[in-house]
Amino acid sequence: MTTRIASLTILLLALAAVPASAQTWTYDNGPINGGVDGWDINFGYTVSDSYVAGGTLVTGFAFGAHEFPGDTVTSVEWILSTGPCSNPQGGCGTILGSGTASGSNLTDKFLSHNGFGFDIDLITVSNLNVPQTSGTEYWLTLENAMVPNNGDPVYWDQNSGIGCMSKGCPSTAYESAVGTVPSESFTITGGSGTTPEPGSFILLVSGILGVAGVLRRKWL
Repeated sequence: MTTRIASLTILLLALAAVPASAQTWTYDNGPINGGVDGWDINFGYTVSDSYVAGGTLVTGFAFGAHEFPGDTVTSVEWILSTGPCSNPQGGCGTILGSGTASGSNLTDKFLSHNGFGFDIDLITVSNLNVPQTSGTEYWLTLENAMVPNNGDPVYWDQNSGIGCMSKGCPSTAYESAVGTVPSESFTITGGSGTTPEPGSFILLVSGILGVAGVLRRKWL
């Protein structure tokens, strides 16, 4: 019986030492509309939309785009910051992360055609690692979107935040030439790792040993 108790205790301690699984979060500013309007995110124009972080890390984002038929976005520049980079009267504040998404970190999925002759696509950017503070407002800025035919525009789909369900939506939005504009369709995804606190771990171990003692008395 002693061997059985020792084995049970070792197993439970090993399980207790495994960190809790990471928790994911999503900010969703509503579905892609595709039929109302879009704002240019190339040829020197930029657009910024606000969001509220639901965790401590941003791992990716996705947005709706209007493109000329047959075009696919091959790269797009992004900024995550504490202020709206596209606000003509403001600024980026603190930039937490920025870069150019391309290659395996970017996908362009065709969804439909709209009544204005554009393709409506879903652009997904992945493999980011940008720290955030949960519950804090930040801004996503997009610019310099590239397609194989670099003479073609790319527009960020406007949805005015209709249908959004996340805290902080609908987003506040700015366009670099106009100023305030209706918000766009996009999602932010992220995560936050959690591990047992030292005090909780000690209590857990004490409980396991107590259970082992009771079992030992029962088995004896």
